[in-house]
Amino acid sequence: MAGSHNQLERRGLLFVLSSPSGAGKSTLSRMLLEADPQIALSVSYTTRPPRPGEIDGVHYHFTDVPTFKAMAANGEFLEWAHVFGHRYGTPKEPVEAELAAGRDVLFDIDWQGAQQLYQEAGPDVVRVFILPPSIEELERRLHARAQDSDAVIGERMARAKSEIGHWDGYDYVLINDDVDGCFAQVRQILTAERLKRRRQKGLIGFVRDLVAS
Repeated sequence: MAGSHNQLERRGLLFVLSSPSGAGKSTLSRMLLEADPQIALSVSYTTRPPRPGEIDGVHYHFTDVPTFKAMAANGEFLEWAHVFGHRYGTPKEPVEAELAAGRDVLFDIDWQGAQQLYQEAGPDVVRVFILPPSIEELERRLHARAQDSDAVIGERMARAKSEIGHWDGYDYVLINDDVDGCFAQVRQILTAERLKRRRQKGLIGFVRDLVAS
């Protein structure tokens, strides 16, 4: 019977991972996408230039400010925000297409985006906030990435403290002191949320058939 239950039609969910820069959300997102074929990444639009190794349409849709503003004005984003002087936004159409295909959608976004997304699609949104084990460790990780100047790292650290202050706007809060352990917790959350009764669209018919047999 357990096998039959796993095959029931289910409502998709919007799975948000947020963290201060350097706390691990991008690493955890990549691990989740590699491990779980039932979840797809929402690829954001951004006005910032690509970093080395980033591919347009895979990591982000890179665009200019006038195009981004026009898309926002036309209501083409589920959410959008200013981050470090650039704009980032989640396009509606690809998300709706994934949900229609019965897949979940993963969002690697900040607290502003998570708040907007929740306002737009509340019951479908699951929000997870990732904390670093300490501020000192967060700064060490930022330096270890060797992606930013000391000045930019200083800006990121200042913003991190502000972002951490929004931890209570999330459904789950995890401390990433060990990435494998944290990833296991992320997967547990996703599994539990998928099994919530309100998302099991096929349950009513299944139970009716069960008691009628």
